Amino acid sequence: MSGLTPSSTQTVEALAVFTTLRHFQYTLSRLRTIATVANAEAGPIRTTPSSLIGKIITPIHALSVLTPPVTYILCVTFNRLAQPAWMLRMSLSNTYFTHEIEVGLRVAACAATFVLNGFTRRAFTHLGNQWHLIGRREKSRIVQTGPYAIVRHPLYTSVLIQGLLFTLMTWSYAPLVGSAIATGLSAVKLLVEEDLILQDPAVAGEYRAYMQKVPARLIPFLW
Repeated sequence: MSGLTPSSTQTVEALAVFTTLRHFQYTLSRLRTIATVANAEAGPIRTTPSSLIGKIITPIHALSVLTPPVTYILCVTFNRLAQPAWMLRMSLSNTYFTHEIEVGLRVAACAATFVLNGFTRRAFTHLGNQWHLIGRREKSRIVQTGPYAIVRHPLYTSVLIQGLLFTLMTWSYAPLVGSAIATGLSAVKLLVEEDLILQDPAVAGEYRAYMQKVPARLIPFLW
């Protein structure tokens, strides 16, 4: 960042902080709304994981997703919109990029976050009253439309993409490590969720057919 003036550096950091805060605000707002609708229309969660890993995976996953951006927001904000020295030591390499390209990529990642919010909104809309942290609701059904016609767990896909964008927004390896951990935990969590669905006789057959129709869990054609 040495090729940037202090004011331009602060501007980029301010944009990254604002974008991250706006992403949090949007996501929490959608979760509050959809949780209310889900409880009213599909009833409370009637089936939850019984295994230890099933019970602890959700809070651990949430912690892995939230820790990097929350740490960034707090440290940069209280350091007058500048990354502290320990954070700068984890900066991405500038070997192949000029400072202007670095700034451009960071700004583009901020803009892409707002585009990603649109994808997330669409996934929430199609999921509707079936949303849950982990479990099956009383009036359970299989969602197969919108993003769910492409991958079986598009909200986890959104989290994965946001982790990569946050790496560019902050120009740091730290979120990349956090994203890798969150992706590994997502892989475990979605397997627990799918096992719960397959244990539900009301929708198990339909879900097996859906798995054949949409084989990709997170990434089309890969996994």
